Amino acid sequence: QVQLVESGGGLVQAGGSLRLSCAASGRTFSSYAMGWFRQAPGKEREFVAAFTRSDRSTYYADSVKGRFTISRDNAKNTVYLQMNSLKPEDTAVYYCAARNVAGIYNALNYDYWGQGTQVTVSS
Repeated sequence: QVQLVESGGGLVQAGGSLRLSCAASGRTFSSYAMGWFRQAPGKEREFVAAFTRSDRSTYYADSVKGRFTISRDNAKNTVYLQMNSLKPEDTAVYYCAARNVAGIYNALNYDYWGQGTQVTVSS
């Protein structure tokens, strides 16, 4: 079992930055591949960024590539999402998630989810 708790969301002006954190409990955290998704009002949950299962590679949605960076610290059982150059269209609830199967982009492949943290970007 893995429990995930996100933090770091908030209100920021366009062009600003935020760093989201996702703290995980459970001794098997390091064996899971981690990802971030987001869901805006009235829209489906969408992929943002994730590690491959080996942690050797990262993948990003085209809409955030070059602006967002995913990282993890296994010693702290934490995964991060650094978000720079934020845009109003980045406004959403952001979720971290854990999976132990292949398939980075599909939310159905993720077994564990946090409760989400709200990010609001004003224009």
